[in-house]
Amino acid sequence: MEDSTGSNPQSVGFTEKLKSWLSWSWTYVCFIWFGMVLIMIYVLWSPLKLQETLTSASVFLNTLTPKFYVALTGTSSLISGLILIFEWWYFRRYGTSFIEQVSVSHLRPLLGGVESSSSAGLFSSVNGETEPRPSVSECKVWRNPLNLFRGAEYNRYTWVTGKEPLTYYDMNLSAQDHQTFFTGDTQQLRPEDAVMQKAWRERNPQARIKAAHQAIEINHQCAAAYVLLAEEEATTIIEAERLFKKALSIAGKDTNLLVYIKRRLAMCARKLGRIKEAVKMMRDLMKEFPLLGMLNIHENLLEALLELQAYADVQAVLAKYDDISLPKSATICYTSALLKARAVSDKFSPEAASRRGLSTAEMNAVEAIHRAVEFNPHVPKYLLEMKSLILPPEHILKRGDSEAVAYAFFHLQHWKRAEGALNLLHCTWEGTFRIIPYPLEKGHLFYPYPGCTETADRELLPCMCSVILNYPKFSIVFNCCGYYVCIIPCLAHFAPAFHEVSVYPKKELPFFILFTAGLCSFTAMLAMLTHQFPELMGVFAKAFFSTLFAPLGFFADKMESFMPSSFWHQLTRI
Repeated sequence: MEDSTGSNPQSVGFTEKLKSWLSWSWTYVCFIWFGMVLIMIYVLWSPLKLQETLTSASVFLNTLTPKFYVALTGTSSLISGLILIFEWWYFRRYGTSFIEQVSVSHLRPLLGGVESSSSAGLFSSVNGETEPRPSVSECKVWRNPLNLFRGAEYNRYTWVTGKEPLTYYDMNLSAQDHQTFFTGDTQQLRPEDAVMQKAWRERNPQARIKAAHQAIEINHQCAAAYVLLAEEEATTIIEAERLFKKALSIAGKDTNLLVYIKRRLAMCARKLGRIKEAVKMMRDLMKEFPLLGMLNIHENLLEALLELQAYADVQAVLAKYDDISLPKSATICYTSALLKARAVSDKFSPEAASRRGLSTAEMNAVEAIHRAVEFNPHVPKYLLEMKSLILPPEHILKRGDSEAVAYAFFHLQHWKRAEGALNLLHCTWEGTFRIIPYPLEKGHLFYPYPGCTETADRELLPCMCSVILNYPKFSIVFNCCGYYVCIIPCLAHFAPAFHEVSVYPKKELPFFILFTAGLCSFTAMLAMLTHQFPELMGVFAKAFFSTLFAPLGFFADKMESFMPSSFWHQLTRI
């Protein structure tokens, strides 16, 4: 590549100069081009016999029947309607206009525009100084710390509804995680490890389960195979816990296996109602492996402590992890807001606050809510039951809709338990957007909101959500066997629905959708009027075009009267 570009630097330089010249000429001298076109038309008016051409064209148009104009306008309406349908579908699916995207990608560089980049440019930081916007982690997809079990929860959902709650992109990311997490040195793979490495890559669940059984037949001490069976074959949490305990007993000293299995065992205990046991297991895991903070085990601990209503312990965990030097999450920000809101929400009244003003504690709670909403503006609509909830994905995008779904799915009950907390959130959360009027350019407490969340969320969240929960009757329940389930007992309150990905800031309809809609409507109206009133529309069309070209004719007459008829001939003799 370097040889090809370096072999002919002159041609590359000439091309770049030509592009820059075209960009400059298009940007700054458009009126010169327009003037040159007018002059050229005037000069070639007589040699090319443009007057006779226009006259013959007008005679030809006058001989056309109204049926031709009906067909012409009808065809224009049909074509613009098809373009409108395609543009609308593309906008609903990808969040942008196809015509605008092509224009920006291919035409804008030629016209001197600057290519947009999510990782380029300078953005204001918290203290007002300009800093380069972080491009590595703003759109990084993270493993959901509270992801559900496929066999005991996701598949149970699929059995009842016949719909898939996980996208292929999400499951493919999980397969990559498992291969990286459970596969050691590829140069020294044991036979059972080779089978498991292939099992994680299988798209069909039954093929994965079959491969896990094959690995166990090869070696009964294959802990990774039991992990896969616990995740996907076990149909209850109790069965999954039994398989995880079996895997733990044969895991040996493999750190990755130990951390994963102990964490899932703690989550099993949490779902089976043994919350204190789950809290102890999570604390022991965090002490035993303090360097694995990127796994976000503290988010599992926070949710379990909130279920115990151990708010002092929750505050202690937040004091350690809600630090300016540590990465934030919706769980951290909204749990901090919940604790501060809980202290004042039971006595909070919007009318009283408007009369006497906010107290110090109420101001702190409002500021905490604003901070949380700035970090992830999608969460309040789920907490306030303004948007339907779906099953959380296995991966989330921080500050995106996928993270909001995952947080609200597990923490909605904790906000409902705190009396008045949702009322305080309802009264104050929209005030955040007045603090950051231009979220994509400048943030208040965090970096500017990344513009790539919509695309990633559309890959992580199912386009057609299987079912949604009817919020007034939504609850986290336990079945008669005593283990946690989230969907089966509430089937009477489910309804099929389309999950619309939450977009922030809200996008307006692209110009070309509005333009094609107007063009389609206008041409359809012309076709109908021409069909119904052909003579009247003919008179109207002649009057319209004569009025439209009157200024051009006036300008041409003035030019002819100002300049002599032999002007061009005399100019060529100079």
